[in-house]
Order: sequence, then C-alpha cells, then structure tokens
Amino acid sequence: MKTLIVDDERLARKELISLLEPHKKIEVIGEATDVDDALEKINQLNPELIFLDIQMPGKTGFDLLEALDSVPKVIFTTAYDEYALKAFEVNALDYLLKPIQPERLEEAIGKLKVETEDSKASKSSDKRTLGKEDQVFVKDGDKCWFVKLADVRLFESDGNYIKVYFAGNKPMIHKSLNALDERLDDRTFFRASRKHIINLGWVENIDTWFNGGLLVQLKGGEKIEVSRRQAARFKEKMSL
Repeated sequence: MKTLIVDDERLARKELISLLEPHKKIEVIGEATDVDDALEKINQLNPELIFLDIQMPGKTGFDLLEALDSVPKVIFTTAYDEYALKAFEVNALDYLLKPIQPERLEEAIGKLKVETEDSKASKSSDKRTLGKEDQVFVKDGDKCWFVKLADVRLFESDGNYIKVYFAGNKPMIHKSLNALDERLDDRTFFRASRKHIINLGWVENIDTWFNGGLLVQLKGGEKIEVSRRQAARFKEKMSL
C-alpha cells in the first residue's frame, strides 16, 4: 500500500519509517514536512495511506484533509491526545500517540483493507473523477467527517455553498454545484436540476410531475424535482 508520511519533525519521520520496515505491505513512497508540501506530494504520488501529524507550523493536519478532493486512508500520529475525539469523529483509521509503540502501530495497520486490483485500476484510469468508492473530507465549522461518496444521497446548492446529505447530517461546504458536478462520476450521480445532484443508488420512488418533469423521492425522505429537460436523461439512466 503506497504510503506518505506527513510530519514536520525529521526524527519522527525517520522513526516511523524504521517502525514500518517489518510491515511489507506498507510501501513508504515519500515524506512531507508541512501541509503545502503534503498537498504537492499527494497530487504527485497518489498515496493510498497517509500517516498524518496534526500540529504542524502554519496549518494543521485537519487543514490538509479539508483541502483534498479525495482523501486517502488516514492514520493520525501526534504527541497530543486532546485531538483524539475529533480524529475519530472524522472516521480516521486510527490515532497513534507519540512516541509510537510497535504494538499500537501493528494494531493500526491491521485495520487496513488492501484495495482490490480492480479498484486500483479504476482509480488510476481517471484520477479526476470521483466515484462512489471514493472518500472525501467534509468540514463545517468545528465538525468534520470522512464520508464515502456512496453514502451521500444528495448535494443541494445554497448560494455559494453546497449542503451535503449523508446519514443524519447536512453540513455546508464552500463550493459551487457546477464545479462539483464536473468531478462526480455520472454513472452514480445525476444533475437533477440547477440546485440538486442526486445519488442514483438512493432513489426510492419516481412520480410524474408538472410540465413533463419527474418527482424523485430518495431513501432519506427528500423529494427532488427533475426538470423536464433532464427527465429524459434520468429515465435512460434508470432504465425506465
């Protein structure tokens, strides 16, 4: 598993690399010293896993996750236990306190699920498209989450923000719906209207609506109007 280590302390990076040597499925492909360096390395190297320090000069590990469109698996490494709750709120794979103990590192690595060759091939074939198996980082105020796109049932435009519907949450992110639409895999996500993108896997019921449009009900209970112009495309995708 291709792995990037992000930590501003050189000795901490070297120690972690040494601890990882017995774990043959972990391939350390690079190191980054701060958030900006990490962003560049992630775009260049496309790691599947990052060991991420939280407190770094300038920006934090949480700032890094917020800046990414698609988030690799994350194991936090830090000297401060005060961030543990927040780390698990965003569904980090694990949270290791420094100095890292070999037993805890082994436990964290045991939680990894190595991706199949098919999923790797799928991701490498089009790095710009975000599909249902991709994981994204969503931050709204002090709250943040890792979210698998398959679990997002609806994106709703609200001014300069987008409301993201998943589980019982509806956080707001600062992004345009048009920009998001360009990144999402159209086999999973459908632009129903000027204000909505729906996850086709969450469609529960479809009714005819005014002026040749459709009214789609999602499994979460939301009812979304599909414009007349989009109705034909929608029916084709849903094999109606």
